[in-house]
Amino acid sequence: MRAPILCGIALSLALAAPAAQAQTATQPVAGAQTATPGAFLNITPKRLTFDRNRRNGTIFILNQGTEAVTVDLSIGDRVMLPDGQIFPAEDAARREDVKAAVDQLKSARDTVQVSPRRVTLQPGRPQTVRVRLGALPDPADGEHRSHLTVTTIPPRDAGTTPEAAAAGAPSQLSFQIVAVYGLSIPLIVRPGDADVRATIEGAHIESSAPSATPSPEKRGPLVAFDLVRQGTSSAYGNFEVRVVGERRGAEPLGVVRGVAVYPEIARRAVRIPLSRGPAPGEKLEVTFTDDDTSPGKVIAKAAF
Repeated sequence: MRAPILCGIALSLALAAPAAQAQTATQPVAGAQTATPGAFLNITPKRLTFDRNRRNGTIFILNQGTEAVTVDLSIGDRVMLPDGQIFPAEDAARREDVKAAVDQLKSARDTVQVSPRRVTLQPGRPQTVRVRLGALPDPADGEHRSHLTVTTIPPRDAGTTPEAAAAGAPSQLSFQIVAVYGLSIPLIVRPGDADVRATIEGAHIESSAPSATPSPEKRGPLVAFDLVRQGTSSAYGNFEVRVVGERRGAEPLGVVRGVAVYPEIARRAVRIPLSRGPAPGEKLEVTFTDDDTSPGKVIAKAAF
């Protein structure tokens, strides 16, 4: 699954300050990347998995921008919803429709440690972050997961200064908006043997993808289905949609990479935009290939 991208707003308020100015930021891009004014952050890998044989992991954060940026690193719990969205557990717990998923989440916060917890990233210089697994949970308790979140910290001079506030008109209220960005990757702890199994159910063609491609000119056919997790472990991999019996080397009609189904949900809705609709008489096949425990292994396949 794509690494989740988070965004918040920090407000600086002052009386008798100049007219409000909003600092703009580059639009975050897909994947484990995010942008903030003067800084473009990239984090690899997109996830870390720990088990009996792997107790230490390394993450690299690269500031590809032109200015230094300070970031905080924290570990928190996030829950996956059946539509694939990921929410902070405390927010999802207040929703009755998804509370059952929150109750199924098994946190890894008490078993993993990260260092450093705050760092200033200079442009073009990668920063190494160490993640270590402490006590291994009981294998009978199943897979645990938390998320490592990297959050930008606004510079000290981002707010309105006392001098600027004093220079404004009396009783004038103004504020400055500073975007706060973050990105998050899962930390997965598997104390026992991995059990990755899944099936594809209900594959069919839909006429358009308004949610995935909001621009009308980019709307087109898509394949819709549910990825149903059957094993006790999370499933993570890539999807391809192809024409059954197509010539060797033909391009797939649709590709989606980095899709996960975590243990707190039994199934996840998946939508794959297609480059074209199927021709009359064509049969399509959806393949889900592992990109975690056994990269390249076919986990699930369905023809329709």
